[in-house]
Amino acid sequence: MSVTDEQIQALAATAQPYSLTILRWTPERGMDGAAAIELEHQRRMVSMRAEGVIAVLCPVLADDVAGVAIMTVPAEEAREIMAADPCVRAGMMRSEVRPCLGFPGDALPA
Repeated sequence: MSVTDEQIQALAATAQPYSLTILRWTPERGMDGAAAIELEHQRRMVSMRAEGVIAVLCPVLADDVAGVAIMTVPAEEAREIMAADPCVRAGMMRSEVRPCLGFPGDALPA
């Protein structure tokens, strides 16, 4: 499929600000009580997804990266939200937040 310059410009005009959050495991992942802390992290992330704070939630099946989320709030607010995450507070994960642009209506295929 060939994309025209006009199509690129039309799509670019619809871009909206989001925040990309990357959660990385730390060596504390295996600490005592980690499973219960991780369950609370999961509950919180799924709740934020249900509330619309997280638009896309992607757990990552890797030893270094725990997950990626696209959040609908500004980067500074996303940083504050993630600083309060149970796994981040326990030192099991660290959070990186970057401002990004996305295109409303984009979705993962069913």
